[in-house]
Amino acid sequence: MVTQPEATIDALYRVRENGKAEIVAGELVAMSPAGGLPGFAATAIAASLLAHQRRHGGGRAFGDNVGFLVRLAHRRSFSPDAAWFTGPVRGLDFLEGSPAFAAEVRSKDDYGPKAEAELAAKRTDYFAAGTLVVWDVDLTSEDVVRVYTHDSPLVSRVYRRGQEADAEPAVPGWRMPVAELFD
Repeated sequence: MVTQPEATIDALYRVRENGKAEIVAGELVAMSPAGGLPGFAATAIAASLLAHQRRHGGGRAFGDNVGFLVRLAHRRSFSPDAAWFTGPVRGLDFLEGSPAFAAEVRSKDDYGPKAEAELAAKRTDYFAAGTLVVWDVDLTSEDVVRVYTHDSPLVSRVYRRGQEADAEPAVPGWRMPVAELFD
């Protein structure tokens, strides 16, 4: 059996194929590019967070493909679709630490039992690393935004079109109409 060397942060910086990866269980795990609607939804979340940042401060908004370095036994990084970060930002390097809020927008291959297990495991990792709130955004469901919190990681609050989703307590005072994920 040939063992692969453990993936490094330097290797993460050099990911070019799809441009997005995470280090999980010592390996670089490539993440496929998003389709149109998931990409739009992730951008809408990041734009809404940026508007909140400019009005209220308290953190920084980040869009897709930003690396957050963490120190878990089996995970070294996250790359959420949108995020709110309250730690320091130092130049061109990846961000050190987990975002306070992370949005994961489901893509075409994020359905089925295997994908559900992977998404649940990733939420567990987010909370272990210090994330306070994780959105699971499913644009094909009536239950569009499922909000999981660090103090209730297995039970979600659900938001549908016509409602405003929040990320309390990670992004105090921020609300986003669910309909804006689509238009």
